[in-house]
Amino acid sequence: LLLAVYVGYLGLGAGVLQALERPAEVQAAQDLLQQHWELLANYTCLRGPALQQLIEGIIQAYKSGITLRGNTTNLGRWDFTGSFFFSISAITTIGYGNLSPSTVAGRIFCILFALFGIPLNLVLLNEIGQLMLLGVQRCAHRLEEVFHWQKKASLLVKTCALVTGLLLFLLLPPLLFSEKEGWSYEEGFYYSFVTLSTIGFGDYVIGMNADRTYPGWYKNVISLWILFGMAWLALVIKFCINFLE
Repeated sequence: LLLAVYVGYLGLGAGVLQALERPAEVQAAQDLLQQHWELLANYTCLRGPALQQLIEGIIQAYKSGITLRGNTTNLGRWDFTGSFFFSISAITTIGYGNLSPSTVAGRIFCILFALFGIPLNLVLLNEIGQLMLLGVQRCAHRLEEVFHWQKKASLLVKTCALVTGLLLFLLLPPLLFSEKEGWSYEEGFYYSFVTLSTIGFGDYVIGMNADRTYPGWYKNVISLWILFGMAWLALVIKFCINFLE
């Protein structure tokens, strides 16, 4: 029965996503093909295979963090700050997919780094989650002693913890992303949940717009936000698991 519900839920998600996203995909493909033929028609010196090779080269370079700016190229994704942020996305299993090592040595190191880093991350998240839970329990116990409440104190403190977590980790960060990244609030909220839940699609990633200048503290603060936000969301998901079970 549980397996049937699981497969049915996946089928429901697939059907809804197909209905919502498929028309946009078809339209984007038609627009791309039209632009391709218009470019070849306007610039007859271009050849189809050569243009295709150039497009693939641009895509590969963009994936590596290299963009053209006039007659120069823009680098910066593999500086220390960018590498530190990639390390976090690796051991937290977010794995945005927008950046990945291209050298053999880098890939081998990434495997070894994640092999030991993922368990270390899970242990740390568990400790942070336990500290959060302990703080909630102590607050509830204190209220019970002062106001002689029983079930009301626990419910009140848990509700406050949930609302505070929603504000700090899901509702307020999109305002920062709107200012620094130029995203809409909905896009920032979507990025927040996709990141903290470790889904990590990679369609939205902070600090990757070559046209914007980011302060030095930006990625460091976001790294801390990811760490504590994942611990908080893990507690919420654990509560949902207990409810479903």
